[in-house]
Amino acid sequence: MQNEILLLTEGKKEKYINIKISQRFLVGLGGTVLILAVLFGVSHFSSASSESIQTASSTGFLDLLNPLKKVEQAVKNVITPKSTNNQPATTVRVVSEESQVIDVVKKDSPAVVSIIATADVPKMENCLRTDPNFESFGFNIQIPSLCQNGTEKQRIGAGSGFIVSPDGYIVTNKHVVEDLKADYTVVLNDVKNKGKKLKATVLARDPNNDIAVLRIDMSNLPYINFGDSDKLQVGQTAIAIGYSLGEFDNTVSKGVVSGLSRSITASGTKGGSEQLRGLIQTDAAINPGNSGGPLLDIDGNAIGMNVAMANAQSVGFAIPINSILSAFDQVKKTGSITKSNQPSIGVRFTPITEEIKQSNSLPYDYGMLVSRGEKVTDLAVIPGSPADKAGIAENDIILEADGQQLNESYTLADAIIKHKVGETISFKIYHKGAEKTLSIKLENKP
Repeated sequence: MQNEILLLTEGKKEKYINIKISQRFLVGLGGTVLILAVLFGVSHFSSASSESIQTASSTGFLDLLNPLKKVEQAVKNVITPKSTNNQPATTVRVVSEESQVIDVVKKDSPAVVSIIATADVPKMENCLRTDPNFESFGFNIQIPSLCQNGTEKQRIGAGSGFIVSPDGYIVTNKHVVEDLKADYTVVLNDVKNKGKKLKATVLARDPNNDIAVLRIDMSNLPYINFGDSDKLQVGQTAIAIGYSLGEFDNTVSKGVVSGLSRSITASGTKGGSEQLRGLIQTDAAINPGNSGGPLLDIDGNAIGMNVAMANAQSVGFAIPINSILSAFDQVKKTGSITKSNQPSIGVRFTPITEEIKQSNSLPYDYGMLVSRGEKVTDLAVIPGSPADKAGIAENDIILEADGQQLNESYTLADAIIKHKVGETISFKIYHKGAEKTLSIKLENKP
């Protein structure tokens, strides 16, 4: 719903300004606007009444109307009275967040697609098979069983994606298109091509992140603009669109950005797991099948790609859009995504909990305990690594990074991911019974 009010100021031309305000404020504002309409005859505004209204404005009448002060403040730097001549009043268009979300969905939904994975799977039929347990006794006893009779194409998965250029480039999660032997079909959603199915070519899968780039042979397609995830603020509006549960196309959910730079261990569709870092956390509902769909800001720009949900309500995650843009640019320029440098100091660690502290008589209930992995080859400190050069050893405790305490919620990996290869981090270490500070230069992860 869009609501228009008449701002009582002078100007040579009408100016339209979009102001995002809450629905509650609009309700209160509506009553005030109605009173103004009755008092000054806004609906029958004429040159005669214009002079009266402008006089009221110049004497500070707006200051007497508290609900309108917010509007006046929002536009005071845009509209400045310059004369007392009879001029048409300036109209301000006030837009509620609800109407803004509706506009975003109308604008961007046509560029959100469904991605269907199909593969050849064994075709099984009922049959009779000789029981080998009786064959040695000379009996030919047949029992009901299942026998393969060739193969057939079957759907093995579904996810979401979104078009990022009019010439058919699509981005999605790597786990949506992880089966190298499968075929992938994109189902379009814009009005002109609603339901149209096109074969998609997987151009590249990111070796570091859960990102993939596809392309379909079509042009003049609707697409979604990239935002800037480096400028995100906790609390700003977030809108998710995707193929929910692999069944309901273009399902919309709305929430806020709940957190930034989150780290999770995500389970893959084939039973494996992957460490994902630097993620956006949102309370907008992210369901199975939403993977690969866009997370949008209130202006309709993509700020992330939906990637995972937690085993809790109102906790979902998205890959920052700047990572998506970097991968997309590489594919357009080179046709592939190269393995990027990953900063590391070369240690394995376990976050210390109260249980670990008690069972090992440790002096701290926080920090990262430098420890071996499960395999013999999983050393606590990699020989020749930055940590090894700095003198860090197995059973040391890394307490702080850049002055920030390390714990289960903020691990060593979270601290390192903020930096680049070649940068230096200051660490506080507990080493052989004493605390000390070390400056360690990050190197590329082997």
